[in-house]
Formats: sequence, structure tokens, C-alpha cells
Amino acid sequence: MESSMLELQVVLPSRIFTRVEDITHMSIDTPTGSVGFLPRRLDCVCPVIPGILAYRRHGNTEEEYIAVDTGVLIKTGHKISVSVHHAVASSSLPELEEIIHAEFEQLDEQEKLVRSISAGIETKLIRRFVEFSHEH
Repeated sequence: MESSMLELQVVLPSRIFTRVEDITHMSIDTPTGSVGFLPRRLDCVCPVIPGILAYRRHGNTEEEYIAVDTGVLIKTGHKISVSVHHAVASSSLPELEEIIHAEFEQLDEQEKLVRSISAGIETKLIRRFVEFSHEH
């Protein structure tokens, strides 16, 4: 890789989501706004908010996109590491939007299941507590 290119690694809690080399520039959303990165930008650490990480590879005219959740970005030298909870990628923003909606629907269903299970556990604990208090 040339020294005038960036190397990006997106890391999830359970695995490395992607590694991309030969990036000429990228941008990501932070609490203070969108931050751009070029190869000679100073090293830094910054929080990441849910949004779109956009980058362009050397020789490509089109940007590529990764939707990311909250996390942290660390830039050292020509390497950028982004550690987030969730990520999905696409070279098309409309396609990325469809993927995100599908992911949210799936998460909503999982959240409903977890809430249902939690409610059942709480109900059983309350019953046990009431039974125990009547016994003593």
C-alpha cells in the first residue's frame, strides 16, 4: 500500500467486519459533526455516533458506505480502526437504507422477544416472592 493511502478496519464486538486498503479519503459522523480523514491527517481518537461512514478507494470514482452504530475511531499513522456495535455495508445508499430497515425490523422482533421473556421471569419472581412471604 502506498504511504498516501489509508487502511480502514471496522471491528464489531464478535469479529472484524471489514478491512479496506487503498483509501484516498473517508468521513464518519461524530457528536460534533462529520469528520473527514485524509492520509496526512493528525492521529486522533474520537467517538462515533450512528451514521454513515463513507470512503473512496484509489482508482474508484464512486464512494462506498458502511452504516455504523455507536463506537470509537482511532487513527494512527495511515491506519484507521473503527470499533462499533453494529455495521452493514453497501456501495449504494438506497440499498444501504433497505438493509438498515430490514436490520431494525429484525432487532425490533428480537427486542420484543427479550421483553416478553423478561416479563415472564419478572412474573415468576413476583409469584415466588408472594408465596415465600405467605409461608413465613
